[in-house]
Amino acid sequence: MTDRTQPEFDSYTGTQTTGHEWDGIRELNTPLPRWWLWIFYATIVWSIGYWIVYPSWPLVASYTTGTFGWHSREAIVSDLAALKAQRGPLMDKLGAASAAEIASDPQLLDFARALGRPAFGDNCAPCHGPGGGGAKGYPNLNDDEWLWGGKLDDIEATIRHGIRSADPKTRLGSMPAFGRDNIMKRPEIEAAADHVLSMAGLPVGANANLTLGKQVFAAQCASCHGDDGKGKREVGAPNVTDSIWLYGADRAAIVDGIWNGRGAVMPAWAGRLDDTTIKALTVYVHTLGGGER
Repeated sequence: MTDRTQPEFDSYTGTQTTGHEWDGIRELNTPLPRWWLWIFYATIVWSIGYWIVYPSWPLVASYTTGTFGWHSREAIVSDLAALKAQRGPLMDKLGAASAAEIASDPQLLDFARALGRPAFGDNCAPCHGPGGGGAKGYPNLNDDEWLWGGKLDDIEATIRHGIRSADPKTRLGSMPAFGRDNIMKRPEIEAAADHVLSMAGLPVGANANLTLGKQVFAAQCASCHGDDGKGKREVGAPNVTDSIWLYGADRAAIVDGIWNGRGAVMPAWAGRLDDTTIKALTVYVHTLGGGER
């Protein structure tokens, strides 16, 4: 790089250079367009005005409030109050109706779904997924397989009181840890797992002792899952004969479930959400695709 003190002009354009040169390339001293400079200066003036009229500068214990006295928090509160006033009549009607009445009223049904969708996204989607499709250990709400029932009253009770939660009216029922608590021996657990696989129409190993598995199932499992394996909703025992598995349908997952037991917890939303939101959530979940009539 060279640095010349005498003015130098480019022979092709006639423009004065800055005197700087890199690898034979001379830098032209081309000023910025006048219109661009004026816009740039205007933004500086605008920013100064913004600092004066809006909250902007932090102080030791507070901040500058601005001459307009405007605050984003107050704007949000005002917008929410306006939305509440707009929704007021339908919210009152929704709060006074039962879940069944909401489902039978097209206007209330649409309103409940619109209210229930964001409530589901905020509170339920972290476990059940944005569309209610569930995940390993979290039920799919789109199918017609329900551990505790899929009617409106069943869904509302589950949302309101939870599963194995601290709520006095929560749904209770858990699968014992047959292996960890020395209720069953390892060969019995493996045989029971093979029998469950066979009940679901899934392949079992050539060495599976299905006779022992059937005996163990009748003695230890049928009281909750039924002799036919169809399950009992009053205790939340799933149907083990279908192809819908909460923790996986492979032999290892079934053995692990029998050995260590199952007992996931769903929180009770009563007290966390108001009654109207719980009703809207109930209707929304019921209309995801698996709601029972």
